[in-house]
Amino acid sequence: METLSLNGMWQLQDVGKTMKLPATVPGTVHTDLIASKVIDDPFYRDNELDVLWIEDQTWIYTHQFEVPKNFLDHKIIQLHCLGLDTLAHVSLNGSPIGSTDNMFRTWTFDAKKHLKAGKNKLEVKFDPVFPYLDAKNKQRKIPGLQEGIRPVGYRKRDAGNWIRKAQCNFGWDWGPALVTCGIWRGIALVAYDSARLTDVQIQQRHKQKAVDLSVNLEVEKSDRKALIADVKVSYKSTILAHEAISFTGKKASAKLSISDPKLWWPNGMGEQPLYDIHVTIKDELGKTVDVDQKRIGLRVFNLRRKKDQVGESFEFLVNGIPFFAKGANWIPADTFVTRITPERYKNLISSAAEANMNMLRIWGGGIYEDDIFYELCDELGLCVWQDFMFACATYPSFDQAFMNNVKVEAEQNVKRLRHHACIALWCGNNELEQRWVDEDWTDTAMSWVDYKKLFEKLLKDVVKKHDPQTDYWPGSPHTPSANRYEYNDPTCGDTHLWDVWHGRQPFEWYWDYPPPRFISEFGFQSFPEPKTVNGYTKHADRNVTSWVMEHHQRSGIGNAVIMSYMMEWFRFPKNFEGALWMSQILQGLAIKYAIEHWRRSMPRSMGALYWQLNDCWPVASWSSLDYHGRWKALHHMTRKFYAPLLLSAIEDWQQSTVEIHLSNDHATTINGDVRWVLTNIEGKKLDSGKFAASIATQKSRKLKTLNFKSQAETHHGRNLMVWLEFVQDGKIVSSQLITLYKPKSLELKNPKLETKVKAKKDGSFQLSIKSEKPAMWAWIELDQIDIQCTDNFFHVRPGQTKSVIVYPEKKMSLKQFEKQLKLKSLFNLY
Repeated sequence: METLSLNGMWQLQDVGKTMKLPATVPGTVHTDLIASKVIDDPFYRDNELDVLWIEDQTWIYTHQFEVPKNFLDHKIIQLHCLGLDTLAHVSLNGSPIGSTDNMFRTWTFDAKKHLKAGKNKLEVKFDPVFPYLDAKNKQRKIPGLQEGIRPVGYRKRDAGNWIRKAQCNFGWDWGPALVTCGIWRGIALVAYDSARLTDVQIQQRHKQKAVDLSVNLEVEKSDRKALIADVKVSYKSTILAHEAISFTGKKASAKLSISDPKLWWPNGMGEQPLYDIHVTIKDELGKTVDVDQKRIGLRVFNLRRKKDQVGESFEFLVNGIPFFAKGANWIPADTFVTRITPERYKNLISSAAEANMNMLRIWGGGIYEDDIFYELCDELGLCVWQDFMFACATYPSFDQAFMNNVKVEAEQNVKRLRHHACIALWCGNNELEQRWVDEDWTDTAMSWVDYKKLFEKLLKDVVKKHDPQTDYWPGSPHTPSANRYEYNDPTCGDTHLWDVWHGRQPFEWYWDYPPPRFISEFGFQSFPEPKTVNGYTKHADRNVTSWVMEHHQRSGIGNAVIMSYMMEWFRFPKNFEGALWMSQILQGLAIKYAIEHWRRSMPRSMGALYWQLNDCWPVASWSSLDYHGRWKALHHMTRKFYAPLLLSAIEDWQQSTVEIHLSNDHATTINGDVRWVLTNIEGKKLDSGKFAASIATQKSRKLKTLNFKSQAETHHGRNLMVWLEFVQDGKIVSSQLITLYKPKSLELKNPKLETKVKAKKDGSFQLSIKSEKPAMWAWIELDQIDIQCTDNFFHVRPGQTKSVIVYPEKKMSLKQFEKQLKLKSLFNLY
């Protein structure tokens, strides 16, 4: 097989106008217009509103390329389009060769008869989607997305649920409404003579000391001649097993066995060894006609649902071991997804792993991610809950053409992704059962009959056929009981809990609500840090109620809700920057209240994935990593409350008690000591204690209740602070600061933080931090340079030294570092 890549420089023009400019493939119209300075950055201020005209234009990509004469000697030559967004018409040397209507599919067109030796011209014309949607909705109007997620100034239009395109393109409550088009994935001419590989399916059978592999192959052939399939498995370049088989049809299967296998484990449970499967197809003369390679992990994933005293469990098992899923929801990392480089993927996914996450949920309103995403998850042990691309809308499953289109989309993506060790679950959709389904079609819902055609039949059957070793779940949230309308039943299935935030419930509501079996969505918003906000605002915009700050807030209630909750917990910040930082501390506190409670509820609750890990543009949102990958306070706190060993506490404001709990995700029993110190608000020690504690693997239990009623009567509870530590082999493994009153009631003193800085050989800096008075949520930043820290947003108790290693983004001298260093705490925000 021979491939001629057509990626690179193209030309872009809009139909009916004179605009012609260079284009990059893969790419989008918006990014090409930005590169040629036709439009300003849509993410700056409210520029988004100035570029809405783009979605109404017809755009043409053209490319001239050379074809060598001997390339035309191949029997079969096809044009492979890995991603066309979305309504495309493809012409080669003036002859139409195909049309597309699904950005999630790979499209293949016969090209041989239209090619010539020498210069050739390929043209891809993209129609605007809204006339298509208007025509479809005239045939039959179906309920679409909420209008409230569109920005002020964006005209009302039909939603995109008739078309197979990333739904967040049309706007969401965290993203802009920028409807893209373009050649968004690779494009190439593929030529062959006798055959090419079209499918490699790998199935595993685990035995006591071996794993047997079935490598099932499928080829596309131009004749009936016999072929030879040479299949090998290797680990770190050492070949472990090999089989060569001859076949005359289009399918073949090789059987390989790996002795003493090294199993793949999620992050925090073990290593992530990966094996390579090499497939070579040869003709009868031994000439190689096609090759492929897949990297796999040897593991068994199961979603275990069994009846119990509560209802029905919902827990993931890997290699027979149940584990608490700790993670977040993933959205596209850029509105213009072709800008997401491998480096950006690595930064975001590595940040998730560093925060002790072991699972990411690919949300159903975005895209099936690029291969590099899943490769990184394989390497870092991040399990993937993979939604199919359906979210918060109804779908025309009564339309056979639509269903046929979806079936191909699902088959292609299941086949592309199933070999990855990280794939833990296929899920039909996001939130349809929550509000978009009813007995019959209505103005706001589709019927259960049509819902089941798509999500309980078609997609389920695709997974069963093409990835039978991975479980399928019809939707999220989903309650597997007779009452399908009780979509957030805490006794079974998975839940999306939004009573805190959308329902305006207090953080303590999490403690009062019965612990669900698996929480796949919940969240709380914050603003990004000042560096990020300064990048999309002018000085005059820097007020949380300004036009621009509210434009970069897509949850209609957003900024007001942040500030309302802030007043419940903290004193009013002294300035705009203070409001940004305080919102991040508030966000971290909200998620901490939830996660720690659910981890204490093991094994009833066996997973929590907060909304959301990342952003697609600079915005106030639920993310813990902002658009630039900067860690918010929440992400630093995540590393602590997702740690394998968690010491947590429940404070009782009225009784002046602190209930101490220990949760253990390690594979072994953990023994150590719990140390506690009671201080006043000035940091003076009032009492202390220590006791031994032990916790079995995959367990959580209450250790002891500390009663401070007498001290509260003497000093008043709002002047007390309880410092907790779990110590193992002389090392503090987990710690907590508990106050009996909310932070706004504490008369905090100036902590007078002091820092000693030592430069290290690897370019990092070690900080030794002390304080005269207690410092709550102290954080480190540099004035102009981004950093990574071993800890941040931590508490400092007088008499103790906090050690933190800081890794600047750029190389710095000790003098430069000290000049830019800032160390603040909650006290500085008042």
